[in-house]
Amino acid sequence: MASGVYSDLAIETGLALRLVLHLGLRQTEGALRSLVRLLGAAIKVPDHTTFSRRSAGLTILPQAVARNEPLHLLIDSTGLKIYGEGEWLDQKHGVRSRRHWRKLHLAVDANTQQIRACELTPDDVGDVAALPDLLDQVAAPVAAVIADGAYDGQPVYDAVAIRHPAAEVIIPPRSIAVLGQTVNPTQRDQHLQVIAEHGRGSWQRRTGYGRRSLVETAMFRYKTIIGRRLHARDLSNQQTEAKIACNVINRMTSLGMPVSVRVE
Repeated sequence: MASGVYSDLAIETGLALRLVLHLGLRQTEGALRSLVRLLGAAIKVPDHTTFSRRSAGLTILPQAVARNEPLHLLIDSTGLKIYGEGEWLDQKHGVRSRRHWRKLHLAVDANTQQIRACELTPDDVGDVAALPDLLDQVAAPVAAVIADGAYDGQPVYDAVAIRHPAAEVIIPPRSIAVLGQTVNPTQRDQHLQVIAEHGRGSWQRRTGYGRRSLVETAMFRYKTIIGRRLHARDLSNQQTEAKIACNVINRMTSLGMPVSVRVE
């Protein structure tokens, strides 16, 4: 049977199962065939070659999340290891080579901890350069964008202002930052003024910057459930893999989250 007869949903479901169970493509094919046989369903399962070939052009849509309030987006990035020629040389000949990584950029809703946007890039793409692509994936209104000091700079403020003019940008200015020369203080200037008058600790409490830790929790959740490295070999397949993984994380998050209570 030609690979084109399988729906994108069937391919995405198989790849999602592969990521959660940490299976190879052949193992994924076998696991799905076993499930179909146990259920007695008349469903044709794609073979491992079809999974690999179709993943490159697969369109992965983010899960729709109904929100009545503007989003508070938490932005950050993390590294994911890829298995390539460098690792093979290390194992075969003991040759030290440059480690290759991909950078996973995430935008997380601070209230629901759902991943609202993700972007996988080569390791030489900076966090600031990837931010516009993340913001373009968010159609809902945004109340605030919160990120760490690596995003401090006018290009970030401009990118947010173009897409979400009413959004507040909460990024700690660098220690060497100075006030601008404009008559009307910018958001960054206002942050600098508050820090100069009350200190960084007070600024963090006033702005709610402490919520940024939730995006680090989301990355830890990704690496715990999905893993710290990518299975696919080329970038297009890896980008598909990352988007499917984020949808998997969102589905698990929507089923329930732990409730933490401070012990007196």
